[in-house]
Amino acid sequence: MTSLDKSLEMSTDRQEPTAVEPCPICGGAGFVRLKVPVGHPLFGKAVPCRCKRDEIRERRLERLRKASNLRFLTQMTFETFHTQDSGSPMIAVALEEALDTARAFAEDPDGWLVFTGSYGTGKTHLAAAIANYRLERGLPVLFVVTPALLDYLRASYAPNSPASYDERFEQVRTVELLVLDDLGTQNATPWAAEKLYQLLNYRYNAGLPTVITTNQSIEAMDPRLSSRLRHEGLVTMVPMFQPDYRARTDAEGISRKLETFGSLNLYEAMTFETFFDRRGEIEPAQSAGLHKTAAFLADYAEHPTNWVLLRGGYGVGKTHLAAAVANKVTRNGMTALFVVVPDLLDHLRATFQPGTAVSYDQRFNEVRRAMLLVLDDLGSQSATQWAQEKLFQILNYRYVTGLATVITITTDGWERLDDRLRSRLLDSDRCAIIDINVPSYRGKATEPKAPRRSTRRRI
Repeated sequence: MTSLDKSLEMSTDRQEPTAVEPCPICGGAGFVRLKVPVGHPLFGKAVPCRCKRDEIRERRLERLRKASNLRFLTQMTFETFHTQDSGSPMIAVALEEALDTARAFAEDPDGWLVFTGSYGTGKTHLAAAIANYRLERGLPVLFVVTPALLDYLRASYAPNSPASYDERFEQVRTVELLVLDDLGTQNATPWAAEKLYQLLNYRYNAGLPTVITTNQSIEAMDPRLSSRLRHEGLVTMVPMFQPDYRARTDAEGISRKLETFGSLNLYEAMTFETFFDRRGEIEPAQSAGLHKTAAFLADYAEHPTNWVLLRGGYGVGKTHLAAAVANKVTRNGMTALFVVVPDLLDHLRATFQPGTAVSYDQRFNEVRRAMLLVLDDLGSQSATQWAQEKLFQILNYRYVTGLATVITITTDGWERLDDRLRSRLLDSDRCAIIDINVPSYRGKATEPKAPRRSTRRRI
């Protein structure tokens, strides 16, 4: 806002002005004198009349749009962001929450807002909507796609560049609100990494409001950037789950189901309705424990969040209960990925084969960002360094973001688990551990061992 704008605001120009000269539009030649008391900054001065100020405002807004790179994104507003098109009530709720978060940030930008998710989930729309909202109120904002930003900075080295590198870099890093779209899609050169770090580190230290969209894993970024993006006191993470809107219809507008992987179709019969608490077959206390566990998980499936770990011996019903959660969630219109851990690692390895239709990043992000992920038989995989690292990256991301995750593991698998994963599973604020201490369904029932005493959460 200019000093003139501020002075006009002080004058509360609702008062009738005295025109200096008549004009065909408003009775003044574009200027008026306001009826203000002696001593007011505008006393005796000619200022633009209402119609002139509207014209000036439109010109200024157009200049801001041009400087903000938003001239071709004006249609991306909060009003045009649709939350019901996914066909899933659960996804619609998540999109409504993302929309509300974006609106609140646009009203009062504070800290950093980071939209994560795959392609076509609406990240850019919400980021541009924030920028357009601020722009309509005459407030400075810069919207820039990351690769284009780096090109903009490189162009300053040209002999005929209208601005020096220092001028351009200073403009970007100090702007009141920066919207950085598609972070992670730039060429990963040392120069690019250094410039982005310098830019974001300055804004981080200065606490300048910043909006970022990315489809890259935070863990895969420059460690200096990823550590700042994990700062919970400054950064609000907004995961976007909606399937790619560009892939939801074909050329004729016919809806197509997105292809995915996983083995939930093999477990369609494993539901809460078909789960048997084995009353009359095992000890009453054990049967009651199974019934209580099934009731807890059925309730969890209504609004899944955070983690549940089902731990016990072979054949005690862990897989059935985990599959029942996934089946109920999908019936409620939410997406779920059910996969046995060794199969998951095979799927990831397969993406390295020549000619594969799915890239490693696509498959990895599909797992990492699933609305509900069910990992069956964790700990049964080959304990290679690569396997441990991939599982840690997946689960650490879901740990930080609180994405709904159900894990089954045997007692032996728990003992073999990577210490980093075990520490996250023992976080009672994030994960509910349920020990299923009953005999195996398979073979002759035997007396179960007494459970070990611990401080972990029980159901």
